[in-house]
Amino acid sequence: MTGTGQLFPAGTAVTHLAVYDWTTPDGLVGGSAHVHLACTEGYVVLGGSGRLQTLSRDGYAETRLEPMTVAWFSPGVLHRLINDGDLQILVVMQNAGLPEAGDSVLAFPPDYLATRNAYRAVATPAETSEPATFARRRQQLAVEGFLALCDQVRSEGPTALDDFYEAAVALVRDQVPGWRAIWAAGPLAAAERTGEQLDLLEQGRDDYLREGQLTVLSPPASRSYGMCGRLISYPPRPPG
Repeated sequence: MTGTGQLFPAGTAVTHLAVYDWTTPDGLVGGSAHVHLACTEGYVVLGGSGRLQTLSRDGYAETRLEPMTVAWFSPGVLHRLINDGDLQILVVMQNAGLPEAGDSVLAFPPDYLATRNAYRAVATPAETSEPATFARRRQQLAVEGFLALCDQVRSEGPTALDDFYEAAVALVRDQVPGWRAIWAAGPLAAAERTGEQLDLLEQGRDDYLREGQLTVLSPPASRSYGMCGRLISYPPRPPG
């Protein structure tokens, strides 16, 4: 049987997110606007207050976030978090490993989306960069592009997103083979494992239950600078 005993449930992963308290070009406080292309993202609000701004084929929407709110959105939904006061979120991410492997495109203005080199120069921090400074510059550009897209959708309708989606796909297309391997070893393997267990249960077998195990992950020593805030990220399985 497929060995997935140490894989986080369903091949997902969790991250604790402390949303940035940095001011953005429209005077609000929060994170960078971006989109995922293959992963649904879920939020469980742990504390504080804020808002989730989204842009999709359904247009623009703003959702209040308060403790115990649960919200999620599927690939293609541009999203931006607004921090109205100490907003803390447990993020549950589908297809654990894909976002870390690049399944996100920031909503930069079009010139920064034109080529991979132009995009990566402002999206991916160099090792020598001061991380907070780089993350703040990235946030400013992503919100600037998001606000322009919102204006376009209001005036032209949802087809105004077509150019952004086309550019996003072009930026990540070469990474898909690597993503497929991560998906196969994670969420696909977890789903297949459940099917195998159901087959054994139908046969009246209990031997696989003796393979059960506990897995515990310790938090990292420090937070990283993510797109939306400071992160404590947990891998989908123990390292090594």
